[in-house]
Amino acid sequence: MTDPVIAQKGPYVVTVEEGKSYFWCACGRSKDQPFCDGSHEVTDLRPIRWKADASGEKYFCGCKHTKTPPFCDGTHETL
Repeated sequence: MTDPVIAQKGPYVVTVEEGKSYFWCACGRSKDQPFCDGSHEVTDLRPIRWKADASGEKYFCGCKHTKTPPFCDGTHETL
């Protein structure tokens, strides 16, 4: 299994729109962090689809090691 690349050690703060779907990059290779740009094709990792139930700010994981994908759970503090 491919290990994800740490895109950044901290979350990406993103303003999301209610009803919109987002595809969180799980591999860490995307140039469009925290979202997928298809760079995972060379890995066995796949993006996580998430649909916003309300508009507002969300904290998407940047280290790609969260236990609560696609959101930051503080794991980056131990890397």
